[in-house]
Amino acid sequence: MTDLLSEALEAHGGLQQWNRFTTVTATIVSDGELFADKGLPQDLEPRRMTVSLHEEHASVLPFGAPDQHTDFTPDRIAIERTDGTVVAERLNPRQAFTGHALETPWDPLDRAYFNGYALWTYLTTPFFATMKGMGVEEAEPWTESPSERWRHLRVTFPDDIASHSTVQDFYFGDDLLLRRHDYHVDIAGGFAAAQYVYDIDEADGIKFPTKRRAYLRRPDGRPDHDHIMVSIDLSDVHYV
Repeated sequence: MTDLLSEALEAHGGLQQWNRFTTVTATIVSDGELFADKGLPQDLEPRRMTVSLHEEHASVLPFGAPDQHTDFTPDRIAIERTDGTVVAERLNPRQAFTGHALETPWDPLDRAYFNGYALWTYLTTPFFATMKGMGVEEAEPWTESPSERWRHLRVTFPDDIASHSTVQDFYFGDDLLLRRHDYHVDIAGGFAAAQYVYDIDEADGIKFPTKRRAYLRRPDGRPDHDHIMVSIDLSDVHYV
């Protein structure tokens, strides 16, 4: 574990506190250009997200109908009714994105897969970096502005964890809290994103951002503020 990761974990509540829990639930409201580009524009209805903390498993309710939810793991995505009936299912879902570009339409299972791995990543940051197989190193700091220089954690994900891209970058302020998360969205043509996080809150001793805004990232590393690809607002967060 790097010094930066150790310090960031402590700033976000500490690994000992994190390990007291197995799941987190949160109300989410999401929007952004990505979903419209994919032919599935997002409504602004609140949904309830449930994420496992120590294995990659996630679900959102409702999805597609009031009595339907998703069931995500890296090897399977499904849309199910609350009585357990499977509405739609796809095994090895990552393979379905082979050859996709940014403008390639998604079906509901594609959207459910993206939601599952993305929210799992966001709701477990930075603690997921302690999981088996994660590669972690402190890289060169990022100068966000003349008065802000953020420390930089680069994480390499193992093959058995689904996420945006294999290599992702996380930036932390002087208080060691997350400020920004950079990645490529491999399942949408590999476009570069710079996701800024805001409005840190705390629940059950764990600190987390309640607002996320992912912009297209320009070649110089700066965000293109004209294009919000994904926005996510969190509320009513509980760890159990």
